Amino acid sequence: MAKLRRKDTQLPPELGSLSVQPEPVADKKKKRPLISRRDALAVLGVTAGTAVVSQVFISGPLSSDAVQGIGAATHEEGELGQHQWHMVIDLSVCIGCSYCVRACQAVNDVPEDSMRWNIVFPERTEAGDEFFMNRPCQHCQEAPCTRVCPVGATWKRSDGIVAMDYDRCIGCRYCQVACPYDVRRFNWYEVTAENPYVPAWGTPDKEVPRRPRGVVEKCTFCMQRIDRGLKLGLTPGVDKSVSPACVAICPVGARIFGDALNPESPVSQYMAEHETFQLREDWGTQPKVHYVSPANRRS
Repeated sequence: MAKLRRKDTQLPPELGSLSVQPEPVADKKKKRPLISRRDALAVLGVTAGTAVVSQVFISGPLSSDAVQGIGAATHEEGELGQHQWHMVIDLSVCIGCSYCVRACQAVNDVPEDSMRWNIVFPERTEAGDEFFMNRPCQHCQEAPCTRVCPVGATWKRSDGIVAMDYDRCIGCRYCQVACPYDVRRFNWYEVTAENPYVPAWGTPDKEVPRRPRGVVEKCTFCMQRIDRGLKLGLTPGVDKSVSPACVAICPVGARIFGDALNPESPVSQYMAEHETFQLREDWGTQPKVHYVSPANRRS
């Protein structure tokens, strides 16, 4: 395989229409919460939350009984659904162009670089060879973040996606502390500036309004695109318009996505043909993001 080089060119024409144009949405007055986030934190108590976070690291994932008394979950986690979405990131193919980062920021309206949901950075193998590490949310099957949230603002959907309910989030940041992969971002400021990555890298999806100050944000596998695609009879991972933005835009196919329960899906076939690993498998979090070693890179 010829050596891949970083591309500094503009977005290729064939990738220009990354996301579906948003439909006009009627203005709705957002209901004010009955209590403020600060009051909610006072009610819940910092000490109780700290104890829960500590238990995750000391004893592993918490049982449902362990979270009683600090706030019941508001999103029930049922049995596995008919889809289980997984991603493969082939580190031997990635060229570090950061197209995936910019597309994510455009489609999910993340204007601040410090708030990036998806990060790419240079690393070196033990042999000293450079590669580009990619780290989005790992969407763990045994997700520590969902165990510590005192208000059920982060939970795991039946399709395996770890989601966020920003209307419920009180900004306690327990999930950020519990996450072993450092992929959650706390929104310290109310951002009113225009998104510099729109429209060159995509258009914000109407299902993802900009988050308010005081909440924790994260990658969602662009679940709004997945849900839209299933309603339209399309296949996430195959049809680019309903696949995660980072997958759809990658110019070298370093990201592969699909339903792991379907043996014919792109992600299932890729994992069958390539040896993969997960980040810190010894932690028992069972991430749904798999990696192909950069050692497989051929010059």
